[in-house]
This record gives sequence, structure tokens and C-alpha cells, in this order.
Amino acid sequence: MPTRLKVNGSTSKSAQSPHSGASAWTGTPCPPGPAADAGLCIGGISLRNRLILAPMAGVTDRPFRSLCRRLGAGLAISEMLSANPALADTRKSRERADHRGEPGPIAVQIAGADPRWMAEAARRNVDSGAQIIDINLGCPAKKVCSAAAGSALLRDEPLVARILEAVVAAVAVPVTLKTRTGWSPESRNLARIARIARESGIALLTVHGRTRACGYSGRAELDSLRALRAGPVLPPDFPLVANGDIDSPERAREVLAYTGADAIMIGRAAQGRPWVFREIDHYLATGKRLPPPTADWIRDTLLAHLDELYGFYGAERGVRIARKHIGWYLRGRPTPVATSQSSLDPGGPAAIDLTRINRAETPQQQAKQVRAVLERTIDLEDAA
Repeated sequence: MPTRLKVNGSTSKSAQSPHSGASAWTGTPCPPGPAADAGLCIGGISLRNRLILAPMAGVTDRPFRSLCRRLGAGLAISEMLSANPALADTRKSRERADHRGEPGPIAVQIAGADPRWMAEAARRNVDSGAQIIDINLGCPAKKVCSAAAGSALLRDEPLVARILEAVVAAVAVPVTLKTRTGWSPESRNLARIARIARESGIALLTVHGRTRACGYSGRAELDSLRALRAGPVLPPDFPLVANGDIDSPERAREVLAYTGADAIMIGRAAQGRPWVFREIDHYLATGKRLPPPTADWIRDTLLAHLDELYGFYGAERGVRIARKHIGWYLRGRPTPVATSQSSLDPGGPAAIDLTRINRAETPQQQAKQVRAVLERTIDLEDAA
């Protein structure tokens, strides 16, 4: 009897890949239970919900992944790791592969253009504890594309097939794929990439609704995902994840309904707002919005995040890396944020001077500055 798979309660027969002996996605059944019914099943791994933190270089380090998991993300994928073996033991690679104390399942994204290197990178990360391997086919950065990796691979479909097959054959854990809709609006090839993914044994496909040429400009388009879900390329129960411009509970529900995707991936909207996951999770389950977090809760969350960054990177680097997170958290607070002294308005409300905060050189100075700013916003909210 052919293996049957279960994704959100549905089943289908497995197939064999036409590519060089690789097995098509079979989707080992998830164990029965609430997680399998209400969440997402990836090759036998049940997630508690349908919300995934996107891998973002320089952002989704271990402290941020752990925070987002605590605040409602069902899965958090690591920063992109280069498959180049010469870079495997660099400080950056070691930090990106550090999952100590992180709640599972552990998902690691790898990037590269050499099938052998990609297979070895997958094995190396599984040996270090990865339970899911994600392949990057969507990064638009020039540095990545100049090495013919990331979204540059969208121009070489045979190479994509060789990479996917090599990685799937190399490890016994689910392999997922994150892609864009094509290299440019004139050369969208999502349907062909999706067919290659399914035939190569990929367990889940995430699509950012932009081409590489679009970068992050404009509005992410959903029609490509809708057509893919409705078309013959993917079985109805093949897990499809929508990504791009999902920044509110209402938008999350709209994207799921319009595309027919099984889950959503959130990236930039979680920067400085990691609680977006619990807000969306609650809204999808109940149709009602959670009350916004209080200023003192945000203060405590940010200060705890800073402590994690200092512990992970050390005092000096932790302070530098924390600056961007502080800027994201303070964005949208009840007082304006000034990035330079000249941008302060003497006649307007007291502004948050981000330049002053960024001059802090020690964790103690930085945390003190942040606490003072947020205490002021708490007073403003109490007086409102």
C-alpha cells in the first residue's frame, strides 16, 4: 500500500518523483490530537498553530526566535546559513546555528548553489539538532544572488531540482522550501518551481508574493498563490504558506481566505512587535482582537529581550545589535522618535531621542536609557 499523508486532517497517496530516483513528498502522518487538527503538520511534525516566523538575516537570532515562540509563533526559522563549507566554522555561522535552550521544533534555513554543499550543510545541521531544513530560494540580496544562490536560482530550474533532490536524499527530517514568484514580473515561474518541489520530496512550500526584481517594494501580490492552490500542480493537502505584507490579524485572515494557503509566515511585521503572533493566533481562533499590550508590558518585554541579547552576544556586541531592535520597538510609541537632534521639534511633544539611546556603550547605560523612555510613555498613556 502506498504511504498516505495527513495535513490538517486530510490524506492523499504518495507519488514517485520523475527526477533521478528521488522520492516524492510522502508526508509521514502526524500523530492525532489537537495540534494536528488545529495547527500545521510538516512531514510528521505537528505545530501548535499556522503562524511561522520568517528567517531574516541579522534579525532572527536565537533570542528573537525564542521570544517569538513564547509570544505565539508555531515555528521560528533560523537566519540563513551559507552552505559553503569554508564558512561553516565562522563566528557568524556558529551563532546562527546556536539553538541551545530554544523550544522545538528546530528549523534551520540553508542557502547555496552547489547540490553537494547543500546536502552536506543539511546533514551538518541535522547532526547539530535541526528537525526541519528549509532551503532558501527567495533571498533577493545582491550578495546572495551574485553567488547564484537565493532567488538567483529561479533562473536555473534544473539546478533547483538537483539541489532539492540532494538535500531531501541527505537527511531524514522534513525539508521545506521558501521561494518567490519568479526572477521578475516578466518571468514568473512559481508553478514550475512548485512542481519541482513536490516531485523532489519537499514537505512544505512557502511563497513570498513578490519576484526578485520587486525586492520589498510595492504590495505583495496574492494571485500567484491563489492560482497555485487552485491549480493541478500541488495536491490539495500539500502544505502551502503565504508570506509578504501580513501585518495585522485582519490581513492574516484575508490572505488565508484569498489564497487558500494553510499557514502564514511573518517577517518584518514582527520586528519590534513580536506579540503580533499571539494577536493573529487569537483573532484566527475567535474572530476578536486581543486588547493591545500595555506600555509597562512592552517595557518589560523589551528589557528582557535586551538581557537575552547581551547574554548571547556579550556586552559590547549585544549593545550594538540591540540598537536596531530598540528602534523597532519604539516605532509607533505615543511619542515621536527622533533619529537626530536636528529632527526634534522644540514646540512639539517631547520626542524620543534615538541618537542619545544609540550612544550608550554598556548594557547598563542602554537599558537605563530605554527604561527611562518607556517609563515616560507609560506616564503619557496613563494621563491620556
